[in-house]
Amino acid sequence: MSSSEQRRRQLAREKFERQQKRREEARRRTRRITAIVAASVAVVAVVGVSAFVMAGKDDDKDKKSEAAATESPTPEPSESESKAPLPAMKIDKKATYTMSLTTSQGDIAFSMDAAKTPQTVNSFKALADKGYFDDTKCHRLTTQGIFVLQCGDPKGDGTGGPGYNIPDENLDALGKAGDDGTVVYPPGTVAMANTGQPDSGGSQFFLVYKETKLPPTYTPFGTMDDASLKAVEKVGEAGVEGGAGDGAPKKAVTVEKASVEKR
Repeated sequence: MSSSEQRRRQLAREKFERQQKRREEARRRTRRITAIVAASVAVVAVVGVSAFVMAGKDDDKDKKSEAAATESPTPEPSESESKAPLPAMKIDKKATYTMSLTTSQGDIAFSMDAAKTPQTVNSFKALADKGYFDDTKCHRLTTQGIFVLQCGDPKGDGTGGPGYNIPDENLDALGKAGDDGTVVYPPGTVAMANTGQPDSGGSQFFLVYKETKLPPTYTPFGTMDDASLKAVEKVGEAGVEGGAGDGAPKKAVTVEKASVEKR
């Protein structure tokens, strides 16, 4: 591989990781604002209306200063905070499950090994069972440096989540990182997106449609079958809206129905 190609891939990886880190920073800012609002409500209950007015002024001041400091293209909403508990464990940890997605670009299915990623599989089954993924968009396609289609966001803009975080699992499955800090995610791999911080996965995941090198920090939890990989490859071949290397796919992908079944 030429040095220019290696450099291009490195830049693409770095961009991907910067976006994940910006989401984490936005999440922290949202947590601070939420804490300020909660404190203001407590003051109302204890001190009375006049104290509430003062707290409200302080809160407004803090919100303005936060707003000035949070000019980010990837704001993180409060529902992505890890406040809700993980779903109760209901799957068979020794079994294999299949997640089936009926999409506007054809059916996509992938197998999930519960023995290796029990928390991830359990969460995806719990979410699918309540229709969480239905009528959602695969909001992001990357065609330069890394080759992934990202889905699983109910908001369709990269900022949504289920309200809890899934711990990282199976991170050594793809081998030891090379000198560049990356491992190869083979075509057909399904892995968890995250904010760039440990144990920060939610509901968003990415489908690898061409060999991709990334750090071993994204839980690999599924493998697409051949027909599904071909469907995602076609989306990748069509490219990104506007001709960029990263953004909404030109061939819009809507998940019409999602289900998880034990094999």
